[in-house]
Amino acid sequence: MSNGDIFVGEVIGTAILILFGAGVCAAVSLRYSKARASGWVVIAFGWGFGVLAGAYTAAPLSGGHLNPAVTIGIAVDTGTWDTVWVYVLGQMVGAMLGAVLAYLVYLAQFQANVPKVGSADEPMPTLGIFSTIPEIRNPVANIVTETIATTALVLPVLAFGLTKGLGESGTQALIVSLLVVGIGLSLGGPTGYAINPARDLGPRIVHTFLPIPNKGTSDWGYAWVPVVGPLLGGALAGLIYNAAF
Repeated sequence: MSNGDIFVGEVIGTAILILFGAGVCAAVSLRYSKARASGWVVIAFGWGFGVLAGAYTAAPLSGGHLNPAVTIGIAVDTGTWDTVWVYVLGQMVGAMLGAVLAYLVYLAQFQANVPKVGSADEPMPTLGIFSTIPEIRNPVANIVTETIATTALVLPVLAFGLTKGLGESGTQALIVSLLVVGIGLSLGGPTGYAINPARDLGPRIVHTFLPIPNKGTSDWGYAWVPVVGPLLGGALAGLIYNAAF
């Protein structure tokens, strides 16, 4: 794979991932959305389907990492670091592009995020549509959660490569998408399961600049946690895989 193929594949695949993921969060959260208040299970499956669509699309060009933690885990395991920067750059650009696309899909709903006379519905903070917010703000606990959850993602992803035929059959992307759903349902409660630095940081940057009425803070004081935790988890998964398999 050339650097150009890797970059284009990761941009497109990660954009699709975030379009689906931020899209389902918007669908569940925003006023006048037909899916409003449909709940956490819907969000978990929406993100899983985003991984499925993005990974299948990117796979022929880049292998479909879509996540700096996955890229770091592979690099730690293999010792090959020369294309890491290309993957991460593509993932960040794709994450920001996907966030903008999700915003455009729900443009009318975002514009309606204003006080309504005679309505009990108040304007809502919108950061949770784009990035993660912990239920209990405890940096140590939040880092631990993100590290463990990301290790639980990246280690199976690495191990799937040992199963003959998964990659060729296309089943691997399906299994990874179900894995993401499972992580969301099982481990996503404390922090919202970023498990992907680009997935959190790229949309947070976009949220900062989007002209959303009453959008609230972009919470940059917390932004380092869903970057550092997943990177630690990806590296730890690579070390475990390299030592054990």
